[in-house]
Amino acid sequence: MYTARSSRVLVLDFGAQYAQLIARRIREHHVYSEIVHHGISIEAIRAIAPKAIVLSGGPKSVNVPGAPRIDPKIFELGIPILGICYGAQLIADELGGEVSRGESGEYGKVQLRILNAGEIANGVTEDSVVWMSHFDAVTRLPRGFTLVASTPDAPCAAFEDPQRGIYAVQFHPEVEHTDQGWKFFDNFLRKIVRAEPSWTNFSIIEEAIERIKAEVGESDVICALSGGVDSSVAAALVHRAIGDQLHCVFVDTGLMRFGEAETVERTFTEQFGIDLRSIDASKRFFDGLAGVTDPEAKRKIIGENFIRIFEASASEFKDAKYLVQGTLYPDVIESGTGTAARIKSHHNVGGLPEDMDFALVEPLRELFKDEVRAIGEELGLPDEIVWRQPFPGPGLAVRIVGEVSREKVEIVRAADKIVAEEVSRANLDKRALWQSFAVLADIRSVGVMGDERSYAYPIILRAVESSDAMTADWARLPYELLERISSRVVAEVPGVNRVVYDITSKPPATIEWE
Repeated sequence: MYTARSSRVLVLDFGAQYAQLIARRIREHHVYSEIVHHGISIEAIRAIAPKAIVLSGGPKSVNVPGAPRIDPKIFELGIPILGICYGAQLIADELGGEVSRGESGEYGKVQLRILNAGEIANGVTEDSVVWMSHFDAVTRLPRGFTLVASTPDAPCAAFEDPQRGIYAVQFHPEVEHTDQGWKFFDNFLRKIVRAEPSWTNFSIIEEAIERIKAEVGESDVICALSGGVDSSVAAALVHRAIGDQLHCVFVDTGLMRFGEAETVERTFTEQFGIDLRSIDASKRFFDGLAGVTDPEAKRKIIGENFIRIFEASASEFKDAKYLVQGTLYPDVIESGTGTAARIKSHHNVGGLPEDMDFALVEPLRELFKDEVRAIGEELGLPDEIVWRQPFPGPGLAVRIVGEVSREKVEIVRAADKIVAEEVSRANLDKRALWQSFAVLADIRSVGVMGDERSYAYPIILRAVESSDAMTADWARLPYELLERISSRVVAEVPGVNRVVYDITSKPPATIEWE
């Protein structure tokens, strides 16, 4: 049977910071992509039978001992290959070219000069801007390759051998800073690989429904519904598949945003008619978090309590064997699967106790956030849910630096409400900002309020622009907006006498503070 995954592209990951972005760019061309370890065997590749292979960038030099390699037989499979950055250098090195370290590398925006457009650069303007991040460079092409483009410090910035279906670019076409990166992917996927553009919202939904039905059978299923985008879309998708077998449980942890519970109940009971149980477990969560300051410990405690509450709820459903969670691809990557280092554990990935009684159903595990939003719209979820800003599973607990208490939660929740109201008033919500929120620091500073000395908390304002949360840039908010937020927070939120703005991008920082 032909499915949306029949035109599968494998992205071999060499530890690149942009491997996930490569996969996402391929999917934007409606072609399914999957990230695999660079050490995947030839037998495994043959079994998968991908339409194409992309070799990602990576932090190593091909000339150092222990640099990640591939089985050279991959070039004999007859599968089109595109090498990016390290992947391009690896192609040159494996096939008899030369990779050398020059006097200086190239980092950031660089002018690309097309010398011979060939197939991979067909239609790309003669001079365009590309994003470079390398020290080594290909200085001699392997036999049979044609030079396509160069830059001031990369004489072989793009090259190809159409006879063998092998293409290479030293720059990063996957990042937005590369002017015509889309065109390079389009040439490779559409004209060279001729991949079927079958990865669409409809195909994703249809395949997910079939998998869910096959997986759960006649069993009852519980959904960990938080009200965020991910769990909401997961719930709607599973409900589309199995109907009344789905039972949603909303746990009021006491750590939610303002008005969260009301929005969840209105959407899922009135619009979708889903069985929804609300549980006030705030005391249990606050008791468990008392005295805890370590961010990872907080996440583990919250994850543990979530599961235990669901297990107690499951006693009402004798056939409940499955737990639905809105785990996304970036959650999996950041929690340290594959070749990536663990940045932080997510309560729906790394925070689950090993002895839980449920098998997990994660229908969004392979999707990026933009894909999830598109699926949510297709399923009929309202904009207030689909375009709600991402919210961490542990809630406001990880937007409070240090120990969590009811008092601190009330402070950060009130401040966060003001941020949301003013951002919306400025027409900067939905697609304009990825996230904007308040953080409460575990320090106090001196201030003057009403001619009296104050000693109160600062609120940290965080606002970022991003497309997938893998990277993010701090938002250049208008001064007038910053002034309104600051004035309101200090005037309306007891216990706060100062507002500061975080102007750090990701990397080096993460979007959340904990």
